[in-house]
Amino acid sequence: MDNSEKIKNLIEEMRPYINMDGGDIEFIKYEDKYVYVKLKGHCAECLGQDDTLQNYILNMLQSEVEEIEGIINVPL
Repeated sequence: MDNSEKIKNLIEEMRPYINMDGGDIEFIKYEDKYVYVKLKGHCAECLGQDDTLQNYILNMLQSEVEEIEGIINVPL
């Protein structure tokens, strides 16, 4: 399984928790050690979205795919 597939699977595992808060997350791509996602629903408008991305989602992804250097939210 390549890193993109691992990342997709990890995001799918996180999705129910994000959905509980009225949001959603979509995997866009993994390129040059960065994960590109799109936050949707309440997450797209949340003032804490950067904290969620950096402190929760990125940390979980890096625990499984150490090469990841960052995460980028693609604007709507």
